[in-house]
Amino acid sequence: MQANEQFFKTPNMMNAVNSVHQTAICHVVAMPFPGRGHINPMMNLCKLLASKSQDILITFVVTEEWLSFLSSENMPEKIRLVSIPNVIPSERDRPGNMKEFMEAVMTKMERPFELLLDQLELPATMIIADSFLYWAVSVGNRRNIPVASFWTMSAMIFSVFQHFDLLVQNGHYPVDLLERGEERVDYIPGVSSTRLMDFPSLISGNESYILQQFHRIISWVHKAQYLLFTSIYELEPYAIDALRAKFQIPIYTVGPAIPWFKIEDNSSLSPRHNEINYIEWLNSQPNSSVLYVSLGSNLSISGTQIDEIAAGLCHSGVRFLWAVRGETGKLKEACGKMGLLVPWCDQLKVLSHPCTGGFWTHCGWNSIKEGVFAGAPFLTFPLGVDQIINSKLIEEDLKIGWRVRKETRVENLVTRDAMKRLVRKFMDTESIEVKEMRKRAKELGEMCQNAISEDGSSEIDIKSFIRDIS
Repeated sequence: MQANEQFFKTPNMMNAVNSVHQTAICHVVAMPFPGRGHINPMMNLCKLLASKSQDILITFVVTEEWLSFLSSENMPEKIRLVSIPNVIPSERDRPGNMKEFMEAVMTKMERPFELLLDQLELPATMIIADSFLYWAVSVGNRRNIPVASFWTMSAMIFSVFQHFDLLVQNGHYPVDLLERGEERVDYIPGVSSTRLMDFPSLISGNESYILQQFHRIISWVHKAQYLLFTSIYELEPYAIDALRAKFQIPIYTVGPAIPWFKIEDNSSLSPRHNEINYIEWLNSQPNSSVLYVSLGSNLSISGTQIDEIAAGLCHSGVRFLWAVRGETGKLKEACGKMGLLVPWCDQLKVLSHPCTGGFWTHCGWNSIKEGVFAGAPFLTFPLGVDQIINSKLIEEDLKIGWRVRKETRVENLVTRDAMKRLVRKFMDTESIEVKEMRKRAKELGEMCQNAISEDGSSEIDIKSFIRDIS
């Protein structure tokens, strides 16, 4: 079982290897969980680390399938992509069989990863591994290589799983959410008062396998040498302080781990594959008038709900840009002339555009960070896992968004009429409530941008982490 070291023996990479051999080099091996929402933030962090230290060389490990997805990306000189064999189900099959996919990731990737470490001509001095890949901590400890556990969700959800025993002790696990969902929990360290229905649905006891995996993941994080959050301290100070008090290992907030350094790069503004130039379209709209809609790709939404969303947007009379994968012909027809549908866009560029006035999102953590960083107000449409409590953070704690809700608890979807009314209200720039929400969102965006400035909290933590591993 051989590792594929594509791109390693390129002149630029060899120059980097030769130059760092002359100094005390820190060779970081980065191992992300095989999913776009995990690979992207780890790659963004690695690019920052490589840009901030002359003494860091990074080997970024993915499966052969993911190597083919990433091969067209421009990599800094000091980052090389290598692959392990496709020992897990294809990314294309993942949404339909998450349990089988997770089982393969947890049991089949460790051996080829360890074989890759044996083949490196420059020994690894540091491993950055996604927290979901808990076996990487075991590999590092066996080889006396320090491991940084890389958590790609919020610190708040980490604290929920870290203190899950408190839910059990207080009779809140397992629990019938239909009967007790409105009850509030105020005893999880670093997490403000939260309704039971806003915790991950795992507390209902119906997904014991996934919950067991989270318990195992959290237990192994304690055995790593560092814990990295892709958050910003100012976004979750209470949760991060509570976890720092709990852990004996250093905890660094290295967020937002989004491609903020590419916002001014115009290379991605050209349309791809004969697509409409969405930036050109945005440029032609009035300031703050466009609602950007993106509901993720891994957790499915029923066709009936998609039809209701399309009709609600169309009848609202609001301008919108909708990033939606799959067949869009029928949707384009349903959405009318006020909207633009694209199969892909540079989300952070769209959110940062002056004509974008709001973000309708499924509340994945990466999307939350990008929206907050861009100073956008939110319409939240959480689908599962950590997204529900992320929605609560936006609506109740930060007060920079509203949740898209079913009109009754019996209905299984949000109707077009409910969405039409909500979208109109949300995008009404004359509303005092909307003005105040947009003001708070802008202030929070400025605070997050300050975090990456020279003396900002994230910049300080990244530099401290670099000093530690160097």
